[in-house]
Amino acid sequence: MARLEGKVAFITGVARGQGRSHALRLASEGADIIGVDICADFDSVAYPMASRAELDETVALVEKLDRRMIARVADVRDLPALRGAVEDGVQELGRLDFIVANAGISPGLFRETTPEEDKQAWDDVIGVNLTGVWNATQAGIPHIVAGGRGGSIVLTGSTAGLRGMGGGGYGVAKHGVVGIMRGLANDLAPQSIRVNVVHPTAVNTLMATNEVMLAFLSTQVEKGIHLRNALPVDMVEPADISAAIAFLLSDDARYITGTNLPVDAGFVNRIG
Repeated sequence: MARLEGKVAFITGVARGQGRSHALRLASEGADIIGVDICADFDSVAYPMASRAELDETVALVEKLDRRMIARVADVRDLPALRGAVEDGVQELGRLDFIVANAGISPGLFRETTPEEDKQAWDDVIGVNLTGVWNATQAGIPHIVAGGRGGSIVLTGSTAGLRGMGGGGYGVAKHGVVGIMRGLANDLAPQSIRVNVVHPTAVNTLMATNEVMLAFLSTQVEKGIHLRNALPVDMVEPADISAAIAFLLSDDARYITGTNLPVDAGFVNRIG
């Protein structure tokens, strides 16, 4: 029997990249999926967000694995929209066991900017990467609690949430995700709901491989800040993060809660 057979997971940022990878990994282990994605771009972000067509493709790929997926276009900054998406999914699929708060952006204004642009970048990244994570938990937790079976929540952090690496609002948001995890892990333990954070190093998705991000990273090397992993790999793959998430959701991790799990090829240890 698959580790997640009969379970249901709510995943944000599911249309592409890590979110799609997570959906496919969990579906391959037996879970049905409730997924949301904004399917719209941000002026403060240098690369395009996923499209509705990509969201539909994720649904089709999950269904090819003989699992069900309920997908909605929703902005994680909009709590009522997230609650509506989760309620629709639970009504259709019958339960909720897991939350994977994956949606995130990296504002790409690594150039001369105006104060107005700086504020917009801050508002966007805090809204998506911090408030959006909180909103995802608040939309899903009541349904997990109502099931009375316990459950598991995994939040997507970053190596930038474990070390002071700059990055403006991005690093601040990822540190805040750790705070969300620590509080919820204690609050939800009596209901046997576990909460953990996975902290990736650079992952081979458009967030890390777009031209503006690559140009920014080159300036950091020039400053003597060598953003390199300890293991001989430049980036990890989305599937590497998905494997860690599948483990933390499963009963194999039934006594793991309140933890930070770096999937970082030794990055944090190297710069620590």
